[in-house]
Amino acid sequence: MIYTSYFANLKNVINPIAICGKSPDWYTGKQYKKLAPRWSFFKDYKDGKISDVGYTIFYNELVLSKLDPQIVLNELIALNDNNDTFTMICYEKPTDFCHRHIVADWLSSNLGITICETSKIKEIDDRFLYLDLL
Repeated sequence: MIYTSYFANLKNVINPIAICGKSPDWYTGKQYKKLAPRWSFFKDYKDGKISDVGYTIFYNELVLSKLDPQIVLNELIALNDNNDTFTMICYEKPTDFCHRHIVADWLSSNLGITICETSKIKEIDDRFLYLDLL
C-alpha cells in the first residue's frame, strides 16, 4: 500500500521516501528526486507568480510527462528494499496544495492503484494500521 504524508508527521509514517527537491537538513531517509518539482516553477509558485493550476500544468509538462508511472513505481519499491508499502513525503500539510497529491493522482489514474494521505499510524502485532486517512 502506498501513502502520502509530510515531514512534520514523519514520526507517524512507515517507510518514508522524500519526493521533494531538497529535504530538511535533519532528514536522513530515502529520497526519490525524479518526482521533485523543477526549481523554476516551484519558485514562481512560492513567490505567488503562478497558481495551483499553473503549477500543476508545469509539473505535468516538465516532470511527469517525462516519466513512466510503472517504472517510477518499480523504482520506489526497489528503493524501499522491494517492499511495496511506503509513504511519499514532502512539506505541505495534508489539506494544502502539494505536488505529492499530483503524484498520487498520476500513479492512481495510470496504474489503477489507491494512494491515501495519512496522518497517523498505529502498530498492531507487527503490522501497521493506518488511521486518520484523509
